[in-house]
Amino acid sequence: ADLGILAARGVSVPIYPTSTLDQLRYIVKDAGIKVLFVGEQPQFDQALQLIESGEIRQLIALDGNVNLRGCEQASHFQTFLVSGNHQPSEQELRVRETQYRMDDLLTLIYTSGTTGEPKGVMLDFSNIAACFEMHNSRLDLNEQDVSLCMLPLSHVFERAWSYYVLYCGAENVYIRDPQKVMDVIGEVQPTVMCAVPRLYEKAYAMIQAKVAQAPALRRALFGWATKVGKQMVATRQAGKSASPLLYGQLWLAERLVFRKLRARFGGRTRFLPVAGARLADDVNLFFQAMGLNLKYGYGMTETTATVCCYEDSQFKLGSIGTALNGIEVKLGENNELLVRSPTVMRGYYNKPDATAEVMTEDGFLRTGDAGELDSQGNIYFTERLKELMKTSNGKYVAPQLVEGTIGKDRFIEQIAIVADARHFVSALIVPCFESLEEYARSINLQYQCKTELLRHSRVMEFFEARIADLQKELAKFEQVKKFTLLPSAFSMELGELTPTMKLRRKIIEAKYQSEIEAMYNHV
Repeated sequence: ADLGILAARGVSVPIYPTSTLDQLRYIVKDAGIKVLFVGEQPQFDQALQLIESGEIRQLIALDGNVNLRGCEQASHFQTFLVSGNHQPSEQELRVRETQYRMDDLLTLIYTSGTTGEPKGVMLDFSNIAACFEMHNSRLDLNEQDVSLCMLPLSHVFERAWSYYVLYCGAENVYIRDPQKVMDVIGEVQPTVMCAVPRLYEKAYAMIQAKVAQAPALRRALFGWATKVGKQMVATRQAGKSASPLLYGQLWLAERLVFRKLRARFGGRTRFLPVAGARLADDVNLFFQAMGLNLKYGYGMTETTATVCCYEDSQFKLGSIGTALNGIEVKLGENNELLVRSPTVMRGYYNKPDATAEVMTEDGFLRTGDAGELDSQGNIYFTERLKELMKTSNGKYVAPQLVEGTIGKDRFIEQIAIVADARHFVSALIVPCFESLEEYARSINLQYQCKTELLRHSRVMEFFEARIADLQKELAKFEQVKKFTLLPSAFSMELGELTPTMKLRRKIIEAKYQSEIEAMYNHV
């Protein structure tokens, strides 16, 4: 449907399937959408309300099993395709093909935003063409590659990547449920795959947990192999040749450990783009050491995805890579990363004032992210400027750094820190209940419900010890002093998360105000 819309010189507007009716209604009205494609029954039933109110004129269900509820303005996708098989339609398409322009609007992608209403990012064909050309100079993708697509196509990361895969003649394999990616990855055996850091954080925690429970000899072998892999990564990063001894050790580590680990990712991966959040250095280095080529990078909807990413072998751990060819990056006020490139958006749809706010007079986009640059062109992300928290002691805390440091633990599913105008950092933590319940069984801990489990003194002591160990590299003022364990996860449905799984801090803090105040009152 997406490619058909573009071929007809239309503009496609992706909407997250998790969007509420109000969010859907806002985008439909702002973008002037008249034809809406939906997937399964719940989405159809939600969109049907827009037909009834006259906000859209046609509704098309991609799933042939959807009950159309007798709506005359609704049809299944196959029926819709047949309805266009006539000569006038074919002639109109031929006319439109002669009118294609590179400055034609390709898509409006609405940024979810952690505050305020969403903004429609205007990307045209020249943006996506420049994106393809820049990736050609950094990546080696060909007709033999298979990409496993697990991220929402409503997000610019997977959307632009899927286009690029098709452009290169490679194959996209889409899965309905991203939670099952590790279940199907062995069957698909992808050579490339886009993912967010959370996938690797969970895999890392799971591997480390299994190793910790293994016999002493196996633990020692794993530790030795990991050390060898890290030595090889450091050697390649330095542009040096490995010694015969190191090559021999790596050969042995490959056969005894690394091949088995890579088999969990399908066994054929060539490189794996990773972006969307901060990737912890130790997690990154571990997977690089075992031979997974993580292409860690940074981008935005407003830049048609990628601004920078790792180059093969020549990457600096702790950085987000170097800018793609044709992209300029410099530092502005407060070390804000500024980007100028043919991939930068045309602007925000119907929002000239918002566009003017993020563009400098000389054409640079204000990213809202602070960073650093080194002499080799490596770019470093430090914090989201709008999310910086200032404690009552005048110290600035970058929440993503703290949350990323603690949240990689296998016993932690979600974490939101609180620090703004407070005299210390606290945290709201949603445990990974599968891991926590397994731990409770191992110590024969009895409980009747989740709340009782979370309040148990042994569970609190367990988390205190883990958090203390995880955050020991953080500065004292950044460390979490108090925390509350929550029985329910933050969700998009309740407005606590954006569709890209970012925290809506104000909503979370308002909902859990009593729990937060309790942490500061009992000091």
